Amino acid sequence: MSEQSTPPHEDPEGYVGLSAEQAEAVARQRGWTTVRVVARDALVTLEYRSGRINFAADDGRVVRCWFG
Repeated sequence: MSEQSTPPHEDPEGYVGLSAEQAEAVARQRGWTTVRVVARDALVTLEYRSGRINFAADDGRVVRCWFG
């Protein structure tokens, strides 16, 4: 996967429920080069970055995933 694209088959909901570590490992195996894990209630910038996958985690589990 190039850093400028998102795989068309990728489903962000498929990461929900995984541990943050497992989600990051799976994302990197699938070709994501930029992976961001943040706390569920963290204040983060929301600028879109092509090629980035984001995970919001609560107690070490992914509760939300989005691209960019």
